[in-house]
Amino acid sequence: MTLRIWVLCVALFTFSLGISQNTQLFAQATEQYNKGEYTKAIESYEQILQNGLHSAELYFNLANCHYKLNAIGPSIYFYEKALLLKPNDAEIKNNLKYAQNMRLDAVEEMPQTEIGKAYASIVNLFSFDGWAYLSVFLMIFFVFCYLAYYFLRNASHKRIAFVTSIFSMILGVIAVLLAYLQYQEFKSNNPAIVFAKEVKITSEPNENSEAVFILHEGTKVNVLDDLNDWRKIRLADGQTGWLRNEHVKLLKDF
Repeated sequence: MTLRIWVLCVALFTFSLGISQNTQLFAQATEQYNKGEYTKAIESYEQILQNGLHSAELYFNLANCHYKLNAIGPSIYFYEKALLLKPNDAEIKNNLKYAQNMRLDAVEEMPQTEIGKAYASIVNLFSFDGWAYLSVFLMIFFVFCYLAYYFLRNASHKRIAFVTSIFSMILGVIAVLLAYLQYQEFKSNNPAIVFAKEVKITSEPNENSEAVFILHEGTKVNVLDDLNDWRKIRLADGQTGWLRNEHVKLLKDF
């Protein structure tokens, strides 16, 4: 028992030490950014990443630093990663648009139906983690309202508690469903950002294959398949092709 307590104390101390170190690094990086020392700020933020901490704020600040250095690929890459964690953050979306304006490629997305747009806006309102947390909260609220219904004596109060409990349970089930749909969508998409200044997209995964189109740094693609050192990608407009692994960087690598 004594040994277990000692191990727990060491683990807690290490955890608190890590939080303290990351907090200091974040403050240091922010100060470097405010001084215009963007390269140093990037090094500090990346050290936090190496410590195992990932957050929308961290990726957002990294993106801002790269944007200030006119690094198109890295800035878009980190804005997109921040957006994965906070899909409805207006500031991230706004800065991402500025960074995307620096790209050479203008890829038009395939048109969606009104029903498809409505579905996407609802499902993407939160990440699948967000929907899951909301469902847990609603289920707890359901239990609380049901207990209130059981213990209250006033008839009108009991009626309100009962209706509220049923309503919260239905919303909780819907939140679970939306979390599942969002998770399935998250798994089905494997987005990446082109990091090469210019890369030929070929029809087959080999150097001798015909080039079907050319992409430039910062363009977002969806990875469909892997074969040896090659990746098959699809653009938002439906075009597909192959490129070597080193020319793209996956967004969902955390």
